[in-house]
Amino acid sequence: MPLFEVLGSGGEKTAVVIDLGAAYTKCGFAGETGPRFIIPSEIQRPGLQQPVKVVQYNVNTEELYTNLKDFIHMLYFRHLLVNPRDRRVVIIESILCPSHFRETLSKVFFKHFEVPSVLFAPSHLMSVMTLGINSALVMDCGYTETLVLPVYEGIPVLSAWEALPMAGKTIHKELYSLIMEQCKVDTDSGTGHSLPTVLGSIPEDVVEDIKVRTCFVSDMQRGLKIQEAKFNMDGTAERPAPPPDVDYPLDGEKILHIKGSLRDSIAEMLFEQDNEEKSIATLVLDTLVKCPIDTRKVLSENLVVIGGTSMMPGFLHRLLAEIRLLVEKPKYCDALATKNFRIHSPPSKPNCTAWLGGAIFGALQDILGSRSVSRDYYNQTGRIPDWCSLSSPPPESVYDPGKTPPPLMKRAFSTEK
Repeated sequence: MPLFEVLGSGGEKTAVVIDLGAAYTKCGFAGETGPRFIIPSEIQRPGLQQPVKVVQYNVNTEELYTNLKDFIHMLYFRHLLVNPRDRRVVIIESILCPSHFRETLSKVFFKHFEVPSVLFAPSHLMSVMTLGINSALVMDCGYTETLVLPVYEGIPVLSAWEALPMAGKTIHKELYSLIMEQCKVDTDSGTGHSLPTVLGSIPEDVVEDIKVRTCFVSDMQRGLKIQEAKFNMDGTAERPAPPPDVDYPLDGEKILHIKGSLRDSIAEMLFEQDNEEKSIATLVLDTLVKCPIDTRKVLSENLVVIGGTSMMPGFLHRLLAEIRLLVEKPKYCDALATKNFRIHSPPSKPNCTAWLGGAIFGALQDILGSRSVSRDYYNQTGRIPDWCSLSSPPPESVYDPGKTPPPLMKRAFSTEK
């Protein structure tokens, strides 16, 4: 019998905590300090060379149901090795999660795996729980987008969220294009071969590994010079000297030469302002402007950054420098009531912070039971109340008899102004 089967025997078994991300899924058990497994959010289909991404919103409901069913089955019976009928489930989700994906995932858990209950927990609110504070401005820079959401006194301020489709996926796409165009490959037959002539393409996981091992975020002064040289068409702006080139082994016989100019410039797209003057740094300030003026000081001094893309070396230092530069501009200087910004250091890696918050919340058995949607309720109604729908709070039948929802989450459902 696995060790976690006997832990806490005599009471309710610990809940399963799942953070189903667009690129990777973190899964483990409530009360633990980190996920047991971090696996790609994909499944391999017979007859297909490329794996199928689980988090796809453009597929029909039947195909999505099948993909999720097979993926969750793999989580339970290949990795976690527990019976899904014995344990509650805590699912960490983004506020941008489409409703049909949420409903299909609920159907998989309740109808196919027959779990006792499911709790959908917002990732930004769970991240704040790891720090023991009630208010924070949370930035999630993940795979598909960068999303900023303020949490004030345990309440997600939904009217102030800001998002931009710039994150890890965008970096991978640009890095892949530049590698195919500029980098050379050495083989046993010779050196300096063009990459497309040697390899037709590079898998995305290899591109991601190249980014993680060789790329970094430049400081602000260097980054601004790189941007100026990039967009200056007359060639008068001089680019800073690039870092050294590095060799990346593609396999036992091929060596890929990664140019230094790619290493320090690939992340600049996150901080370059588009035609609407938007970047991931402006998202923080735009969100603060939307918040009530008496909340801005607390939020600005409690920045929390999560997501795998934020783990690039130099990311936090550059983000803070960009914010402090932008806040002096008239657009924000006149609107904001604060100029102090501080970033927290959560007790986990940024890509696992939301999962850790869910593990903390899932360890509180009484609160978990009162906030979860039971299988009986789902079988009666066939729906999952939406935590972020302030106009339609969940019915009282969701809660266990005689129990009151905890204040931290109760107000997220409240219709009171």
